[in-house]
Parts: sequence; C-alpha cells; structure tokens
Amino acid sequence: MAFFRPRVSREAEVRFHADQEISKSYGDLLDKARQAEAHLRARQAAHASGAELREAGLAYDQALTAALRAAEAAQRATFGVKAYDDRIRRRKGRATPEGAKWTTEVSKLRTLREENRLTGIVRLPRPVTASAR
Repeated sequence: MAFFRPRVSREAEVRFHADQEISKSYGDLLDKARQAEAHLRARQAAHASGAELREAGLAYDQALTAALRAAEAAQRATFGVKAYDDRIRRRKGRATPEGAKWTTEVSKLRTLREENRLTGIVRLPRPVTASAR
C-alpha cells in the first residue's frame, strides 16, 4: 500500500511564484522609502508649510507601504510553497533563520509605517464653509 503526500495546490504555486517576483524589487523599494524619509526630514528641518509636510509624509507612507508589501511577499516565499496551504508549515518557516529575518524585517517596516501615520503625516484643518456656521 503506497501513501502519497498531497501536492500543493496550483493556486499556491502561482502565488509562490508571484511572491518571488514581487520580492525581487524589495531593495529598490526600500531605497525609495529611505529617500522619501530623507525628503520628509529635510522638509521638517526647513520648517516647511503644513501642506508640504503633509505631502512629504504621504509620499513616505506610500513608499513604506510598497516596501512592506515586497517584504511580506519575500517572507511568504521564504517559508516555501507548502506554507501557502498549511499553517504548520508557516510556523515552521518562521522558525528558520531566513524566515525569522524576514519576519523581523516585516515587523520593523510595519512599526515605521504606523509611527509615520501617527506622527509624520500633518493633519490640516478642514476649511469651514459658510453653510456649516
């Protein structure tokens, strides 16, 4: 009597290869996020207007989000193709050195993004219209 292990689903294979492709751009996206942060810090040091600070903060948020998505894709791809269908495989993937590295990187990027969303994006007051008075 032969026991065969079930193969991974076709959907998991497709997602795995897509994540591998997305993760290739991680370095470039991280560099763009660093440049956006430098621009935001320069605007803050120059005491720019609220609108300029808001624009720079939103650009930094978008760059961080793109880098975070690439890091999450690299994390999933590192866990392996079987991890897309099996939560135990995901747990085992996090326990490997490479998986732990990507898990830490994703956590750092999420923290940076949340910090920027809380303190880096300037909230501008809404204009008061005549009908609101």
